[in-house]
Amino acid sequence: MLDATRRQVMYGLGATLGTVAFNGLVTGESRGKSAKPQAAGPLAVKPQHVAAKAKRCIFLMMSGGPSHIDTFDPKPKLRDIHLKEFKRQDKFASAMASGKRYFVQSPYKFVKAGKAGIDMCEHWKHLAGVADELCVYRGCVGESINHPTANYHMNTGNRFGGDPAIGAWVTYGLGSINQDLPGFVVLPEVAYPQGGAANWSNGFLPPYYQGTPFRAQGSPVLDLHPPKGVTREHQRANLDLLATLNREHMKRHPQHDELAARMANYELAFRMQMQVPDLIDLNREKQATRDAYGIGGELTDGFGRQCLLARRLVERGVRFVQIYAAGWDSHDYIERAHRRRIGAVDQPIAALIRDLKQRGMLNQTLIVWCGEFGRSPDNGMRGGVKQGRDHNAKAMAIWLAGGGVNAGQVVGATDEIGDKAVEVVHPIRDLHVTLLRLLGLDDNKLTYFHAGRFKQLSQVGGEVINELIA
Repeated sequence: MLDATRRQVMYGLGATLGTVAFNGLVTGESRGKSAKPQAAGPLAVKPQHVAAKAKRCIFLMMSGGPSHIDTFDPKPKLRDIHLKEFKRQDKFASAMASGKRYFVQSPYKFVKAGKAGIDMCEHWKHLAGVADELCVYRGCVGESINHPTANYHMNTGNRFGGDPAIGAWVTYGLGSINQDLPGFVVLPEVAYPQGGAANWSNGFLPPYYQGTPFRAQGSPVLDLHPPKGVTREHQRANLDLLATLNREHMKRHPQHDELAARMANYELAFRMQMQVPDLIDLNREKQATRDAYGIGGELTDGFGRQCLLARRLVERGVRFVQIYAAGWDSHDYIERAHRRRIGAVDQPIAALIRDLKQRGMLNQTLIVWCGEFGRSPDNGMRGGVKQGRDHNAKAMAIWLAGGGVNAGQVVGATDEIGDKAVEVVHPIRDLHVTLLRLLGLDDNKLTYFHAGRFKQLSQVGGEVINELIA
C-alpha cells in the first residue's frame, strides 16, 4: 500500500514539475515556506585539491569542427600550393572524400591583434579588441574524425560515450555555489550537437551531477511553472508528503540511491521556479549591455543571448556553463560558411570577456573556446569550385581566457601546411587535466569507483600543460 501511495503522489508531482525534475542538481532539502536548503549533501561546496586559479568555467563549444587554418593559425605556404593535388594516405582522411584531393589556401586575410600580435582571421573584428586576454593553443590533438565520437572525446574524455562530462566532473569535485540553481548548466541550440545529451551526461557519476539544458529564449526549462490553480503551498505539501513516504521506502531499500537523487531534483525544481524566471529575463539588463552582446542582430542575437545568460548564470553561482554553436562543418564553401559562423559568435564572445572583466570576474572565470577537431589543409573538391576542408584530428585551434591562463600568448604550433601539431603537442586528456588544475582539481584525486576500478576524466592519467598557465 505504501509503494502504491508513493507512486500516486510522485506521478501527480511529476505532472506539476515536468521534466525539470530529471535534469536538476541539488543538495539538501527545504522545509516550510521560508526554510533555506542546507549546505550539505552531494552538491555541498567541497575543498579544492590544489590552489585554484578560477572558480567557475564557461565552455564555448563550436560544434562541427572550426578550421584552425582559417581562424587562428594562418598558413602562408598554402598560397604557394593552392589547388595542387595532394594524396592523403593516413587514417584521418574522411570516408566521405573520394577521388583527387587538392590543397586549399585560406580565403581570408589575417591580422596581428593586440600587443602580443596574435594571429586572427580578418573577420574576428571584435575578438581582436580583447586579443591580449587570450592564450591560443595550437598543439592539441584528438583521436577521432567522426563528429559524435569526437564530441564525446572533447566533452567526456571517452570517444564512445557513457562517461561523465567535464562539467559533471567539476561539479562532483567542487560542489555547487548556489543551491537554488544547477551546478552545471548547458545552453544548446534548438538542435542538439551530434551525440546528443550524452555530451553533458553524468555518466556513471550520481544523477546529481548531470548537465541541465536551459533555453536562452522562452521558458528556460519546459514545464517549469505549475499548472494554473496549483499554489506553492500545495507543491510544498506534496513534496513533504512524498519525502516522508520515500524515507520509509529507503529504509527498506537503502541501495536505491537513484530515488534520493530524484527527490533532490524535485526539490531543486521547486526552488528554481522562484529563481529562474528572473534569471532568464535579459530585459533586466541595460540596453547598452544587450547591444554589446549583439542581441537583436540578425546573426548575433541567438549566441548573444546565450553568452549574456552565461554571464548571469556564473554571476549567480553556477559553477560550469557550456554553450553550443553549430555550423562549423565546412566541407564546401568555407569562405561563406566560416565567415557567417565567425560573424555570429565574434561580437558576443568579445562582449562576454569585456563584461566579465568590467565586473571583476574574469580573473576567476575560465573561458574555453574549441571544437571537436580541426580541419585539413586539403579537400576533395569538385573541379576546384566548392573550396572547403575535411576533418582533421591532428591539429586544431583552442583558446583560453580568464582565470589563471597565460594571456597574450600563442602556445604550440602546427607544421607549415597546418596538417598536424608539431610543438607543445598534447592529447585531449592533457587539456582536460589542465582545465581541472586551473579550477583547483587534481585529476589523479578526482576519481570515482565504478565497474571495479577508480575512474577519472583523463581515463588513464595525464599531465598539466604548464605553458597554458600563468
